[in-house]
Amino acid sequence: MSGDRGLAVHVGPSRRPLLEQAVLDGGGRLVGLADAEAIVYHGSDDPDEIVTMLHPGVRWVQLPHAGVERWTGTGVITDERLWTSSVGAYAPQVAEHALALMLLAARGLHTLARAERWTPKATRLFAGSTVALVGAGGIARALAVLLEPFGCRLLAVSDSGDFPGADRTVPRAAYREVLPEADYVVLSAPSTPATHGMIGAAELDLMRADAWLVNVARGDLVVTDDLVSALRERRIGGAALDVTDPEPLPAGHPLWSLPSVIVTPHAANPDDAYWPTLAERVRENVRRVMAGEPTLGRIDPGSGF
Repeated sequence: MSGDRGLAVHVGPSRRPLLEQAVLDGGGRLVGLADAEAIVYHGSDDPDEIVTMLHPGVRWVQLPHAGVERWTGTGVITDERLWTSSVGAYAPQVAEHALALMLLAARGLHTLARAERWTPKATRLFAGSTVALVGAGGIARALAVLLEPFGCRLLAVSDSGDFPGADRTVPRAAYREVLPEADYVVLSAPSTPATHGMIGAAELDLMRADAWLVNVARGDLVVTDDLVSALRERRIGGAALDVTDPEPLPAGHPLWSLPSVIVTPHAANPDDAYWPTLAERVRENVRRVMAGEPTLGRIDPGSGF
């Protein structure tokens, strides 16, 4: 895919010096779009923007995000060329955020920290909790490591065999089986047609009355109206959401005011971690493409991730 002087890569349409340096560090060379064999994309995330950049000479596109539904859902990603995402690259920081959300919920800090007078404590011990990991990719693996010191019982949903460290693993088709046992249900599955709305009224009814739903994946995995109803009726303990549907969550939405809800504005991947992590993924994939090795985060157009 590359010439004698290295893989010809265009970084754009937004210039990012850190990503450009990553291309050079991986052994590639920077070129204008017309001469590109590969595109390291960073722009508005509008699928039409990428379409306007593609030409017959482009054989590989690196996307900046782990979730690629905006491009798979509009048919931009096809087998015509290689597409890679950043799936797995951001797992450590997202797992850290998921742990923080669970600790906040367990210790009631979302309410205690806002109190304007001395109030009775509303806390519980997090150590020893049962955590269901719905989606057993990089985020779940990183979270499992973080949970080890807490002695949590792990229930994993995976089609790849037994999940390391899990007390029980069930296939994706049986994910509902773990819901009644969990203190915390953590969603880290990709957004695909098969996962849209996977947590709705029926699934929320399977959860324990004191259980928390934690979503660090995509908002459309949850039927928002059903979640609001379950929270209002206290059928589950609470919800900690870094992603929502709709997103951004509009002002005045019930999720902002419900006392048993923690909302963070898609903040699990802070900038001080995002840029170096993305640059490393770019560097490594440029190196792999040039060496003829399998790339990280290769997207399967058929599965949608």
